This record gives sequence, structure tokens and C-alpha cells, in this order.
Amino acid sequence: MGMQANAHIVWDWNGTLFHDNDAIIGATNAAFGELGLAPITLEQYRSLYCVPVPKFYERLLGRLPTDAEWELMDGIFHRYYAEHRVRCGLTEGAAELLAGWRSAGHSQSLLSMYGHEELVPLVRGFGIEEHFLRVDGRTGPSGGSKAEHMVRHLEALAGVVEPERTVVIGDAADDAVAARHVGARAVLYTGGSHSRAGLEAAGVPVVDTLAEAVAEARRAVA
Repeated sequence: MGMQANAHIVWDWNGTLFHDNDAIIGATNAAFGELGLAPITLEQYRSLYCVPVPKFYERLLGRLPTDAEWELMDGIFHRYYAEHRVRCGLTEGAAELLAGWRSAGHSQSLLSMYGHEELVPLVRGFGIEEHFLRVDGRTGPSGGSKAEHMVRHLEALAGVVEPERTVVIGDAADDAVAARHVGARAVLYTGGSHSRAGLEAAGVPVVDTLAEAVAEARRAVA
């Protein structure tokens, strides 16, 4: 597939294609409770959330968590999230957008910082795996940036996907950082983990729906 004619989207999963805000907030508050922190709202989460995740906890604790605290909170977060994600679904219109982008002759892939072993069956369960050239979840410890994962993701697609014809669509400022790291573009979506103000600071287009994100991606590589 010659990419001179085609554009490629690298989709984020949590908070972008997968509308899991309720599970994320519940899991975060379960982890906070372990350290005696008060629960936070989605608005507070969006205004404070950042990567690497221990820095997010620092904003709430007033200090970085110790290694033991981080390990404890991370474990509780992932246990709670795994129990509650079953009540979450795809973001409105996501399946149709994936099918439409593919039928227009473009390619797409999925890169998430959610653990690879958990991610793949979850994506498969929604019946959308066929739309992606590749589905990659995080390998190694959680809490870090997506940039190096993006390098490996695009290296695995080398010869099929060109970074300059690629647009990363995600809900976090870190998605823009990862895109810049590999020479791709980014569009950020306000429906997930960050406030609009936090996303606009990344200096890339910010949109309120995934349909707008796809339209912006199409324009970016036209």
C-alpha cells in the first residue's frame, strides 16, 4: 500500500476510542483512598492529570509517592479498573468512523498505554480489530510516556506507514508529545482525561468529537 496516496491514523484507546471515564475516575479514587486522599471529580482529574503518572499523584499529595506507595496505588488502580471497564463502551460513533476511514482506502492502527495482554481481547470483543493494521498495548511498567512506544509502533509499520503522513488521535497532551517525537501530527480530543485548556497548551488542533478529529486528520495530510 503506497502511502503517497493514503493517510494513516494512530488511535489512542482509553478516553479516545474507549469511553472509560467512569472506570478511570473510580479506579483513581480507589487508589487515592488507600493513601487517605479525598476522592476527586472528573473535572478535577482533567485539570490535574499528567504523565508520568507519579507526577499526577504528586500534584495531589504535595510530594511524589514513594516506590512502595506507587506500587500499591498502581495495583489497586488496575484491579478496580479491570472490574469496572466491563460497563464501558466505545465512544459514540467510533465504530462507524473506523469503518469509514478504512473504506476510504486509508490505514489505521491502535497504540495504547493500557497493558497489551488486556488490550487485545478488549478490542477484539468490540469487533473492531479488523480495522487496524496493528494493535499495540503497553509492555513494561505503567505510568510513563507514550513516546518510545510510538517509535516501536511505527518501526513495526515501516514500509507501509510514513510518519509525515500519520496523525495521532488521542485525549492526552502526551499523545501530542509522542507524535512530535516521531515526526507525525496530532489531534487531541476533549472527551477523555485532559481539560481543553491542558490540551490546547500542546499546540496542536483540539476537538470535541471523534468525527471532528478524523476530519482534522484528513485535512492535515491532504
